[in-house]
Amino acid sequence: MDAGKKLAHAREVGLKTGVVLQKRLQHAQEVFSQRAQEAMADEATTPAGWMAAADPTNYYAYAVDGMQRAILFWDTIRQRGNNFVENAVQGLKPVLHFEYETVLDGRSFARPVNYALLKITPPAGVTIDNRRRPYVIIDPRAGHGPGIGGFKDDSQVGVAMRAGHPVYFVIFFRDPEPGQTLLDVCEAEQQFIRKVRALHPDSQKPAIIGNCQGGWAAMMLAASDPDDTGPIVINGAPMSYWGGAWSEGEGDNPMRYSGGLLGGTWLSSLTADLGNGKFDGAWLVQNFENLNPANSLWDKYYNLYRKADTEPPRFLEFEHWWGGYYLMNREEIEWITRNLFVGNKLWSGDVKDAGGKAFDLRDIKAPIVLFASMGDNITPPQQAFNWVVDVYGSTEEIKARGQVIVGMMHQDVGHLGIFVSGKVAQKEHAQIVSVLQSIELLPPGLYGMVIHERKSDGGVEYEVEFREHSLEDIAQRLNRFERVDEKPFEAVAALSEFNQRAYELFAQPFVQAMSNETTARMLREFHPLRMQNWAFSDMNPWMAWLGHAANAVKANRQALDADHPLRKREQAGADMLSAGLDAYRAVRDAMTEATFFNLYANMLSLVPQDKTSHAGPPAVTEPRELPEVKAALASIEQGGYAEAIARVACLLKRQGEPLPLSRLELRKELVTDYAELLPELLPEAWRRIRGQQELITLYAPERALETLPVLLRDQNDRQRLQALAEKLRDDERLIGRAPTAEQAAMLERIRSALSIKPDRSRRAAVPFVRAS
Repeated sequence: MDAGKKLAHAREVGLKTGVVLQKRLQHAQEVFSQRAQEAMADEATTPAGWMAAADPTNYYAYAVDGMQRAILFWDTIRQRGNNFVENAVQGLKPVLHFEYETVLDGRSFARPVNYALLKITPPAGVTIDNRRRPYVIIDPRAGHGPGIGGFKDDSQVGVAMRAGHPVYFVIFFRDPEPGQTLLDVCEAEQQFIRKVRALHPDSQKPAIIGNCQGGWAAMMLAASDPDDTGPIVINGAPMSYWGGAWSEGEGDNPMRYSGGLLGGTWLSSLTADLGNGKFDGAWLVQNFENLNPANSLWDKYYNLYRKADTEPPRFLEFEHWWGGYYLMNREEIEWITRNLFVGNKLWSGDVKDAGGKAFDLRDIKAPIVLFASMGDNITPPQQAFNWVVDVYGSTEEIKARGQVIVGMMHQDVGHLGIFVSGKVAQKEHAQIVSVLQSIELLPPGLYGMVIHERKSDGGVEYEVEFREHSLEDIAQRLNRFERVDEKPFEAVAALSEFNQRAYELFAQPFVQAMSNETTARMLREFHPLRMQNWAFSDMNPWMAWLGHAANAVKANRQALDADHPLRKREQAGADMLSAGLDAYRAVRDAMTEATFFNLYANMLSLVPQDKTSHAGPPAVTEPRELPEVKAALASIEQGGYAEAIARVACLLKRQGEPLPLSRLELRKELVTDYAELLPELLPEAWRRIRGQQELITLYAPERALETLPVLLRDQNDRQRLQALAEKLRDDERLIGRAPTAEQAAMLERIRSALSIKPDRSRRAAVPFVRAS
């Protein structure tokens, strides 16, 4: 690109980012004005309200209530500090709500890792069937400790156990083993899964549940060991880190810009070197805190002060997990930042496992369930779903490989709520557990899972429905600008490599020479997030009086109602402060975004073409030209009984119709009842055959019908097919399920092609629609 084009490009970038910035700032101002008006709209803040509260006795009562709440508030902060110190002394135990026993300890492996496999002990009243599919839950190692997936009774652990499934939990300890890498961790998790399979030989392959960072760890595990893993459920997992909800108006996802504005991965290496080879997870938690300053600095503390009589137990329970900071080796954090956060190349084929094989998600044989939320500003839906487009490229390839991918979207829950919220556990996670076996019966393809809620006198009932989508439509719906906003991240990756190399050459030797375990420990202990805990604990002698004062307050509590005029004014002031902090965040994020694109969108033209990572196969506009379609059509006359049944099922498929769970459950019953008439295949083999036959019937329906007799050369196979048709025709469970006109016509054509004479004395039926 010559100088003139570069200047024109810079001007275009400046204009576009300026327009978006202006709209974002305008939106931030409108939101602040609206919230300010709502805060001041209460009658307690009007002149009449001020007069009603003018009674001196009201001010005295409010002063007493406010002082008592302040003492209870600070006593809770003191308890948080004491819990932090005690937890640190004990080595930061998992925050699991349930009892457990250790099955395997990775610290004893040939390649030691600080991971362990736990078996959750069911609580009283819960019965576990060891023949049912075991669940293995992997929590995120992103600064905090493990256990959030089993944080309370209504959690992923709780709903799985209440459904009768054995549950295992993968935890990690605070300190990493010397020299351990994430590839070592992946190998250890493979051993965990094999152990679970050995403990449940009569069960189906274990389901793997991965939360956030644990999600892409679960995908690495499944890709490197596909024969031992069952269905994969990943919740809020940043699989495509460059993606984001770039749209005009409400703002973007600022965390994806942090790597570029910090100059790439070198800062993580510096932090690990200052920690004497260990990266402090408190810095990752600090990034989360900075995302929402209103909550971090004000809202959660004011909520504790406002509800000082009832809020402390919930506050302390959450802070027990939030305030536990774990460590990583330098090799681990550098691997994450280079391959995921900045490099975004974990699934590109450049990253290999310990055996030298590239991680290829297309090797996964079991269904994959993706759960994301529109309200998640840490892992937006684009980061959770875009990897499917990058890995598969087309709907046809998903079908040809026999893969089933199910997406589920929450409308507003935040990142932590995806795997912490009790309501989400009771609804979404409980339904995932209940339908996971049915998902395995879905034909290959990409589906959306929708949960319909019905309220009745007996409580709330849920009905699950699956709708098939095309990969191309989903990609277009999630990415308004066809992922053009991801292009500048290629310049970030290139600059990051340069800065990383410069740091390693010129600064790293000096930093490592000056660092030792004493200085590293001092830096960790005086990290602001740790200081705010231990500085307000009983280690501080100035806090000693709070416990006795709090007991005295509880014994003589004089609380005001929340609707007291002065309490309402207090709430209005708190809402104003919160709105101001949110406005600051909106302006900060808008400026961050504008700075990022103005810098890296222009820098992209300076990056050599061989340094860009977006290059891939050219887009194929004609689906028939896709390699998967060509391969399927080339095999149109290959196969036997299994391929014939799959082809007939595809020919008789109802088009454009959602698939309720009841139909999937019926299909499961039919497969069990007619097992002797169906081919004996593993589920993944059947899905692959079904996917290939669907491509054949979709792109060459007439040829598929003509060549059907070729697949049934053996007369015994034709008789077996006829027997299956007659049994299904007489099955009372299918009575009333009349075929459509198109299905009836296709059925006649299939009979004619196979020279099967219809039995006019019996009712018409479509034998393979419900059994497919």
